[in-house]
Amino acid sequence: MTVRHKAYKYRIYPNAKQIELLAKTFGCVRFVYNHLLAEKIEHYEKTKQTLKNTPAHLKKEYEWLREIDSMALCNAQMNLETAYSNFFRAQKSGQDVGFPKFRSKKNHRRTYTTNLINGNIRFVDGQRIRLPKLDEVDVVLHRPIPESHRMKSATVEQAPSGKYFVSVLCE
Repeated sequence: MTVRHKAYKYRIYPNAKQIELLAKTFGCVRFVYNHLLAEKIEHYEKTKQTLKNTPAHLKKEYEWLREIDSMALCNAQMNLETAYSNFFRAQKSGQDVGFPKFRSKKNHRRTYTTNLINGNIRFVDGQRIRLPKLDEVDVVLHRPIPESHRMKSATVEQAPSGKYFVSVLCE
């Protein structure tokens, strides 16, 4: 039996404090991705072997990484692992897949993904969504998620227009 996934995208309205935390999270996710990619490149140039690194060691050196959702950092690391392994797999099969690129601060695509663990993502009163570290955020729930669907993760995005959205992935 194949598992089918479906995403539901909603507009969210964070308050000023939540907007500040979202900006920090977007920046920290980009920082972790770039830092881990630099470590991978340096290790590969020295040893010609791939490095399996995690963001855990960065929290000791950079205390400010503790302020944001740890699952967002883990997902950044998993995205990098996927890009890195896709590059080497494509090299072996002769396909043309580019090497993972560093993420730019000037890119208008600001997103992060967090996973559902012990009910940390849920809708409250049909007018708010509970997200890790952000607490409850106002949401326009124009299309309810059917009871038969099970939430898996949430991706928070800031569009170039400055509007915020959340995409809830369901199974």
